[in-house]
Amino acid sequence: MRSFQFTKMQGLGNDFVLLEGPLSLAAEEIIELCDRRFSVGADGVLVVTRGDPVRMDYWNADGSAAEMCGNGLRCVARYAYDKGWARDRNFTVATPVGERGVRVLEDRVEAELGRPTLNGEREIQGARYQLVDIGNPHAIRFVDDPSSVDVAAIGSSLQGEFPNGVNVEFARIVNGGVEMRVWERGIGETLACGTGIAVAAAVAAERYGLESPVAVSVPGGEASVDLRDGVAWIVGPAEYSFRGSVGER
Repeated sequence: MRSFQFTKMQGLGNDFVLLEGPLSLAAEEIIELCDRRFSVGADGVLVVTRGDPVRMDYWNADGSAAEMCGNGLRCVARYAYDKGWARDRNFTVATPVGERGVRVLEDRVEAELGRPTLNGEREIQGARYQLVDIGNPHAIRFVDDPSSVDVAAIGSSLQGEFPNGVNVEFARIVNGGVEMRVWERGIGETLACGTGIAVAAAVAAERYGLESPVAVSVPGGEASVDLRDGVAWIVGPAEYSFRGSVGER
Protein backbone atom coordinates (compact mmCIF):
# COMPACT_ATOMS: atom_id res chain seq x y z
CA MET A 1 0.00 0.00 0.00
CA ARG A 2 1.10 3.54 -0.73
CA SER A 3 1.78 5.87 2.18
CA PHE A 4 -0.99 8.26 3.18
CA GLN A 5 -1.33 11.17 5.54
CA PHE A 6 -4.75 10.74 7.14
CA THR A 7 -7.16 12.18 9.66
CA LYS A 8 -9.35 9.81 11.65
CA MET A 9 -12.84 11.19 12.34
CA GLN A 10 -16.11 9.85 13.67
CA GLY A 11 -19.74 10.82 13.95
CA LEU A 12 -21.80 8.89 16.49
CA GLY A 13 -19.15 6.17 16.48
CA ASN A 14 -19.38 5.74 12.70
CA ASP A 15 -15.66 6.17 11.98
CA PHE A 16 -13.69 7.13 8.90
CA VAL A 17 -10.20 7.44 7.48
CA LEU A 18 -10.27 10.87 5.85
CA LEU A 19 -7.80 11.68 3.05
CA GLU A 20 -7.33 14.87 1.09
CA GLY A 21 -7.96 14.66 -2.64
CA PRO A 22 -7.99 14.64 -5.52
CA LEU A 23 -7.10 11.01 -5.06
CA SER A 24 -7.86 7.73 -6.81
CA LEU A 25 -7.93 4.68 -4.58
CA ALA A 26 -7.91 0.99 -5.41
CA ALA A 27 -10.36 -1.24 -3.59
CA GLU A 28 -7.45 -3.11 -2.05
CA GLU A 29 -6.09 0.12 -0.53
CA ILE A 30 -9.47 0.97 0.98
CA ILE A 31 -9.80 -2.50 2.48
CA GLU A 32 -6.31 -2.27 3.95
CA LEU A 33 -6.85 1.23 5.39
CA CYS A 34 -10.04 0.06 7.10
CA ASP A 35 -8.48 -3.05 8.62
CA ARG A 36 -8.83 -2.62 12.39
CA ARG A 37 -6.04 -5.02 13.29
CA PHE A 38 -3.25 -4.22 10.84
CA SER A 39 -3.96 -0.63 9.78
CA VAL A 40 -5.87 2.49 10.82
CA GLY A 41 -9.27 0.80 10.99
CA ALA A 42 -12.61 2.36 10.05
CA ASP A 43 -16.10 1.81 8.68
CA GLY A 44 -15.04 3.54 5.48
CA VAL A 45 -12.76 5.99 3.69
CA LEU A 46 -13.64 9.61 2.91
CA VAL A 47 -11.79 11.65 0.30
CA VAL A 48 -12.38 15.39 0.62
CA THR A 49 -11.20 17.64 -2.19
CA ARG A 50 -10.88 21.40 -1.94
CA GLY A 51 -12.88 23.36 -4.49
CA ASP A 52 -15.99 25.39 -5.06
CA PRO A 53 -17.83 23.41 -3.92
CA VAL A 54 -15.84 21.09 -1.69
CA ARG A 55 -16.07 17.50 -2.98
CA MET A 56 -16.77 14.37 -0.95
CA ASP A 57 -16.30 10.77 -2.08
CA TYR A 58 -16.87 7.74 0.12
CA TRP A 59 -16.06 4.02 0.08
CA ASN A 60 -17.23 1.29 2.44
CA ALA A 61 -14.76 -0.87 4.33
CA ASP A 62 -15.08 -3.65 1.75
CA GLY A 63 -13.84 -1.31 -0.99
CA SER A 64 -17.23 -0.65 -2.57
CA ALA A 65 -18.25 2.90 -3.46
CA ALA A 66 -21.30 4.31 -1.67
CA GLU A 67 -23.64 6.97 -2.98
CA MET A 68 -24.03 8.86 0.31
CA CYS A 69 -22.88 8.78 3.93
CA GLY A 70 -24.65 11.10 6.35
CA ASN A 71 -22.16 10.85 9.21
CA GLY A 72 -19.30 11.13 6.73
CA LEU A 73 -20.82 14.27 5.21
CA ARG A 74 -20.83 15.96 8.61
CA CYS A 75 -17.18 14.99 9.15
CA VAL A 76 -16.23 16.35 5.72
CA ALA A 77 -18.04 19.61 6.52
CA ARG A 78 -16.21 19.98 9.83
CA TYR A 79 -12.84 19.20 8.23
CA ALA A 80 -13.30 21.58 5.29
CA TYR A 81 -14.45 24.44 7.51
CA ASP A 82 -11.59 23.97 9.98
CA LYS A 83 -9.10 23.93 7.10
CA GLY A 84 -10.44 27.27 5.89
CA TRP A 85 -11.76 25.82 2.64
CA ALA A 86 -15.17 27.38 3.32
CA ARG A 87 -15.50 31.05 4.18
CA ASP A 88 -18.84 30.69 5.92
CA ARG A 89 -20.31 28.14 8.32
CA ASN A 90 -23.02 27.49 5.73
CA PHE A 91 -21.70 26.01 2.50
CA THR A 92 -22.23 23.29 -0.08
CA VAL A 93 -20.55 19.90 -0.52
CA ALA A 94 -20.65 18.03 -3.84
CA THR A 95 -21.42 14.32 -3.43
CA PRO A 96 -22.04 11.45 -5.86
CA VAL A 97 -25.81 12.09 -5.50
CA GLY A 98 -25.64 15.87 -5.94
CA GLU A 99 -24.82 18.96 -3.93
CA ARG A 100 -25.79 19.01 -0.26
CA GLY A 101 -25.95 21.95 2.12
CA VAL A 102 -24.09 21.86 5.43
CA ARG A 103 -23.86 24.13 8.46
CA VAL A 104 -21.00 23.90 10.95
CA LEU A 105 -22.07 24.71 14.49
CA GLU A 106 -19.88 24.99 17.57
CA ASP A 107 -20.19 21.38 18.73
CA ARG A 108 -22.30 19.77 16.01
CA VAL A 109 -22.81 19.83 12.26
CA GLU A 110 -26.07 19.99 10.33
CA ALA A 111 -26.17 18.31 6.92
CA GLU A 112 -28.76 18.00 4.18
CA LEU A 113 -29.31 14.37 3.21
CA GLY A 114 -31.97 14.81 0.56
CA ARG A 115 -35.58 13.78 0.16
CA PRO A 116 -36.46 10.32 1.53
CA THR A 117 -38.60 8.48 -1.01
CA LEU A 118 -40.90 5.94 0.61
CA ASN A 119 -41.35 3.06 -1.82
CA GLY A 120 -43.94 1.04 0.06
CA GLU A 121 -43.67 -2.22 1.97
CA ARG A 122 -42.24 -5.59 1.06
CA GLU A 123 -42.38 -8.90 2.88
CA ILE A 124 -38.93 -10.45 3.04
CA GLN A 125 -38.16 -13.70 4.82
CA GLY A 126 -41.45 -13.49 6.70
CA ALA A 127 -41.10 -9.91 7.96
CA ARG A 128 -42.42 -6.56 6.69
CA TYR A 129 -39.93 -3.88 5.67
CA GLN A 130 -40.49 -0.29 4.60
CA LEU A 131 -38.38 0.41 1.51
CA VAL A 132 -36.89 3.89 1.36
CA ASP A 133 -34.39 5.61 -0.93
CA ILE A 134 -32.43 8.68 0.14
CA GLY A 135 -29.69 8.50 -2.48
CA ASN A 136 -28.92 4.99 -1.23
CA PRO A 137 -31.33 2.10 -0.54
CA HIS A 138 -32.78 1.20 2.86
CA ALA A 139 -35.12 -1.43 4.28
CA ILE A 140 -36.48 -0.53 7.72
CA ARG A 141 -38.37 -2.83 10.04
CA PHE A 142 -40.11 -1.75 13.23
CA VAL A 143 -39.63 -4.26 16.04
CA ASP A 144 -40.48 -4.58 19.74
CA ASP A 145 -36.86 -4.30 20.85
CA PRO A 146 -33.91 -3.60 18.53
CA SER A 147 -31.47 -4.92 21.14
CA SER A 148 -32.93 -8.41 20.78
CA VAL A 149 -32.49 -8.59 16.98
CA ASP A 150 -29.65 -10.59 15.40
CA VAL A 151 -28.69 -7.64 13.22
CA ALA A 152 -25.64 -9.28 11.63
CA ALA A 153 -27.44 -12.45 10.59
CA ILE A 154 -30.57 -10.77 9.24
CA GLY A 155 -28.78 -7.82 7.64
CA SER A 156 -26.36 -10.04 5.74
CA SER A 157 -29.11 -12.44 4.67
CA LEU A 158 -31.11 -9.60 3.08
CA GLN A 159 -28.32 -8.49 0.74
CA GLY A 160 -29.21 -11.05 -1.91
CA GLU A 161 -32.79 -9.75 -1.99
CA PHE A 162 -31.68 -6.47 -3.61
CA PRO A 163 -29.64 -6.06 -6.80
CA ASN A 164 -27.18 -3.62 -5.23
CA GLY A 165 -27.51 -4.66 -1.60
CA VAL A 166 -29.35 -2.63 1.03
CA ASN A 167 -28.89 -0.90 4.36
CA VAL A 168 -31.15 -2.51 6.97
CA GLU A 169 -32.59 -0.71 10.02
CA PHE A 170 -34.37 -2.22 13.03
CA ALA A 171 -36.27 0.45 14.94
CA ARG A 172 -38.93 1.15 17.52
CA ILE A 173 -40.78 4.22 18.76
CA VAL A 174 -39.87 5.11 22.34
CA ASN A 175 -40.35 8.30 24.40
CA GLY A 176 -41.54 10.24 21.39
CA GLY A 177 -38.46 9.41 19.35
CA VAL A 178 -36.84 6.50 17.53
CA GLU A 179 -34.36 3.92 18.80
CA MET A 180 -32.58 1.85 16.17
CA ARG A 181 -29.73 -0.42 15.13
CA VAL A 182 -28.40 -0.73 11.60
CA TRP A 183 -26.61 -3.13 9.27
CA GLU A 184 -24.73 -1.22 6.55
CA ARG A 185 -24.02 -2.90 3.24
CA GLY A 186 -20.31 -3.25 2.62
CA ILE A 187 -19.52 -2.88 6.33
CA GLY A 188 -21.79 -4.84 8.68
CA GLU A 189 -23.38 -3.57 11.88
CA THR A 190 -22.16 -0.08 12.77
CA LEU A 191 -22.74 2.19 15.75
CA ALA A 192 -24.63 4.62 13.53
CA CYS A 193 -25.71 5.31 9.94
CA GLY A 194 -26.57 8.90 9.05
CA THR A 195 -28.82 8.11 6.12
CA GLY A 196 -30.41 5.30 8.15
CA ILE A 197 -31.18 7.77 10.93
CA ALA A 198 -32.85 10.09 8.41
CA VAL A 199 -34.83 7.20 6.92
CA ALA A 200 -36.01 6.02 10.34
CA ALA A 201 -37.12 9.55 11.22
CA ALA A 202 -38.97 9.97 7.92
CA VAL A 203 -40.81 6.67 8.23
CA ALA A 204 -41.65 7.35 11.89
CA ALA A 205 -43.07 10.75 10.98
CA GLU A 206 -45.11 9.26 8.14
CA ARG A 207 -46.41 6.14 9.89
CA TYR A 208 -46.56 7.17 13.54
CA GLY A 209 -47.11 10.92 13.33
CA LEU A 210 -43.91 11.97 15.09
CA GLU A 211 -43.32 15.69 14.75
CA SER A 212 -40.11 17.16 13.36
CA PRO A 213 -37.42 17.36 14.58
CA VAL A 214 -37.30 13.65 15.37
CA ALA A 215 -34.76 12.43 17.92
CA VAL A 216 -33.07 9.18 16.90
CA SER A 217 -30.99 7.10 19.31
CA VAL A 218 -28.36 4.65 18.01
CA PRO A 219 -25.64 2.69 19.85
CA GLY A 220 -23.17 5.50 19.08
CA GLY A 221 -25.27 8.32 20.50
CA GLU A 222 -28.16 10.53 19.48
CA ALA A 223 -28.92 12.78 16.51
CA SER A 224 -31.98 14.72 15.42
CA VAL A 225 -33.60 14.91 12.01
CA ASP A 226 -35.50 17.95 10.82
CA LEU A 227 -37.83 17.25 7.89
CA ARG A 228 -38.24 20.52 5.99
CA ASP A 229 -40.62 20.37 3.04
CA GLY A 230 -39.81 16.68 2.70
CA VAL A 231 -36.02 17.15 2.82
CA ALA A 232 -34.14 15.52 5.71
CA TRP A 233 -31.50 17.49 7.63
CA ILE A 234 -29.50 15.65 10.26
CA VAL A 235 -27.83 17.36 13.23
CA GLY A 236 -25.17 15.48 15.17
CA PRO A 237 -21.51 15.37 16.20
CA ALA A 238 -18.51 15.25 13.87
CA GLU A 239 -15.33 14.76 15.85
CA TYR A 240 -11.61 14.23 15.35
CA SER A 241 -9.99 11.08 16.71
CA PHE A 242 -6.34 11.38 15.63
CA ARG A 243 -4.01 12.11 12.72
CA GLY A 244 -1.10 10.13 11.35
CA SER A 245 0.56 8.41 8.44
CA VAL A 246 0.21 4.85 7.22
CA GLY A 247 1.79 2.72 4.51
CA GLU A 248 5.24 2.49 3.00
CA ARG A 249 8.14 4.14 4.74
